[in-house]
Amino acid sequence: MAEPLVATALVLAVLAAGFASWAGWSWYHTAGSGPTAAAQLRDQALQAGEQAVLNFNTLDYRKVAAGLALWEQSSTGPLRAEISAGRAQFERQIQQTKTVTTARILDAALTALNARAGTASIIVAIQITVTPAHGSPVIKQSRLAGTLAKTRSGWKLSQLGQVPVGAASSSGTGSGGG
Repeated sequence: MAEPLVATALVLAVLAAGFASWAGWSWYHTAGSGPTAAAQLRDQALQAGEQAVLNFNTLDYRKVAAGLALWEQSSTGPLRAEISAGRAQFERQIQQTKTVTTARILDAALTALNARAGTASIIVAIQITVTPAHGSPVIKQSRLAGTLAKTRSGWKLSQLGQVPVGAASSSGTGSGGG
């Protein structure tokens, strides 16, 4: 009577080992071998957002048309409409000031990602160097927040604005009544 019990236990052990091997292999090849689709989407949105913010903060008055074309390529929706509508005015202003701006991302992160809607929010700490035609460069740091939209040609900025510095800490200051 012990032999059928041992044989059954042995068969069950072999089946369990086979199942464990298959489950481990399956998990490794789906989840453990690389980034998930959500992580890839997040990384794509972040990278495109960083590049778009760089594009919007890098402009040479000697190549203003190409710079504004890059702004349009990096944007969509209301932001792109604003650039297109004000392009002639932007060109005049930039050529009059005769400045060259370059940017460097200090840090960036997505603050929201909605894969289903194809939208994301980004916040970026950036260093901008403004070099006038005559004079010394001026370096400033800024925080920007933007909204990204996924288009057929990739992620693009649909909104971009400056984040007020000290906004949270200034709420407790000011003229206090007495």
